[in-house]
Amino acid sequence: MAEENIRSKIWREVSQEGNPFVAEKCFCAGYDVYGDMLNKASWIEYLYLLIKGEKPSSSHKRILEGLAIALANPGPRDQSVHGAMSAAVGGSTSASCLMSALGIGAGSFNGSREVYDAVLAWHFCANDLNSWCDYFQNEKAEGKAAEDDDVWPSSEHTAGFDPYAEHCALPVKQTLEHLSQIGDVTALLWLSDHRCQLEEMAGMPLALSGVSAAAFIDLGFDEYQSEITYLFLRLPGALAHSLEQRAGGWRQFPFFRDGVVLTNDPKDCVADSPAEEIIGKRSGEQSKELESHE
Repeated sequence: MAEENIRSKIWREVSQEGNPFVAEKCFCAGYDVYGDMLNKASWIEYLYLLIKGEKPSSSHKRILEGLAIALANPGPRDQSVHGAMSAAVGGSTSASCLMSALGIGAGSFNGSREVYDAVLAWHFCANDLNSWCDYFQNEKAEGKAAEDDDVWPSSEHTAGFDPYAEHCALPVKQTLEHLSQIGDVTALLWLSDHRCQLEEMAGMPLALSGVSAAAFIDLGFDEYQSEITYLFLRLPGALAHSLEQRAGGWRQFPFFRDGVVLTNDPKDCVADSPAEEIIGKRSGEQSKELESHE
């Protein structure tokens, strides 16, 4: 297979002599991956090169590196990480664990689709408070492709903000502070200066997804590059926690029965109808049967 038959703007291969199916040399955006980059470039630089097709500037490298650290492990409270943990403790394959994290982490709440919407908002509003005010007053940013509506319904909250928090979380503020102090940033610095005003307009505090969206804007990423990179950068935490849970087993799962107190158990309520009485009776019988087996 000759290298000229492989069509890619970012990748070129030179076939091994005598074996057209094995690459002798690989070039990413013109750089010799194994001859030059392997001992000179960092992982973050290579990642940026793969996505953008060009070498990152010093500031872009620091932004992406800082963002990668901030996003690497959302923690076991996060739905995507929890999904990977549940898959691992249930004995699923490693691929299934990561696919669980990807599937859950692609959503519109703390997920990559929220970052997609937030980046679109930045494209429309930029560094203009009046535009942001108009954006917050609408259910979603103007200009979102109509064909997406049948796959991605309108979000129930403003993209990039946390509808369940009362105050901006410390990790969010720390990440924003660090990234905004890197030179050659515009969106991040503006977000840092106007965070309180934006939170007041949105009626909710800034989330890490909102900081990520501003970082992607400063990196020059479009909404699709931002969405998939955000999804990818959160996988290390899912990986680590799934490995931990696989080794520990379900008895060591961090979310356990005794940690939740049920204050309105249906079986403790008085039945208001014959149907409810039958259901309650059957539930009691099933509980006794399970106890006898134990």
